[in-house]
Amino acid sequence: MATLIDRVRAYLHSPKGKENIEKAKRMARDPHTQQRVRRFLDRFRSRRR
Repeated sequence: MATLIDRVRAYLHSPKGKENIEKAKRMARDPHTQQRVRRFLDRFRSRRR
């Protein structure tokens, strides 16, 4: 039986996995997405204090 890591690696090399990787890269470059992530991280960091 394939380990979880092997299954993830196989998915990332599949056409659907590559498509999702490109989608994530596009989203990461989007300024609106970056702003949302920064706000989330700021809230998360302020709660931990």
